[in-house]
Amino acid sequence: MADKTVMDMFADMAKQINLPKVDYQPFLDIHRNNIEAMQKSAATLSEGGRAVFAKQQEILAEVGREARQMIADFKPGGSPQEVMAKQAELAKRMFEATVRNTRDVAELVQKSSSEAPKIILDRMRESFAEARAAIESMKA
Repeated sequence: MADKTVMDMFADMAKQINLPKVDYQPFLDIHRNNIEAMQKSAATLSEGGRAVFAKQQEILAEVGREARQMIADFKPGGSPQEVMAKQAELAKRMFEATVRNTRDVAELVQKSSSEAPKIILDRMRESFAEARAAIESMKA
């Protein structure tokens, strides 16, 4: 009796009370697929984060180039109205660039943050269907 493992004891007990044999492989496959989906979701989030970081670096470089060019091009001269018009144009260009860049980053964040949960939700649906099919096959 001392040589028997806990699993052996449970197997003996299951035989005594006539428990049906269960094929655990389909459930292990479901679990493995769930883990793979989690890994894919994490990779998607990671890729999205890298894309956002790369876009932010690109934006910073572009803003630096544009700012240097605008400063070089900005030569206030003429009447106060002309100087104000140039300053207004400069401000408008900066504002438009900021809006464009913010929109681009927001789109990247939205895309990556919506893809990752979708992977998990799709896998959950598949998992439930697979579990249902495995249970149905045991009944047959």
